[in-house]
Amino acid sequence: MKLVIITAIKEFEKDIKLQLKKAEVINFSYGEVIGFRDSTEDSIESNWFSSEMNQTESIVFYAFVKKENIDMLFNLINNFNDNQKTVSKIHVAVLNIEKSN
Repeated sequence: MKLVIITAIKEFEKDIKLQLKKAEVINFSYGEVIGFRDSTEDSIESNWFSSEMNQTESIVFYAFVKKENIDMLFNLINNFNDNQKTVSKIHVAVLNIEKSN
């Protein structure tokens, strides 16, 4: 088993659930979070809203996934991201589990 962490904007919640279902991940947890982006290093031209700290309604998913389903999940999420016209993407990470109970 691997621990998968997925983060994205709140608007992608249904899409993430669909990708998890397609990858045969039937058990997961998720919750709403506030995402922050520090824009102090951006040039003035690229920071349209002139704010140094930007907040976004986001979502985080946690799931224990079988090793054999990891590549499928990553492929589904990469395909989703490749077809997005928005700047925002779904972010996914996998962590090894040394011990679980």
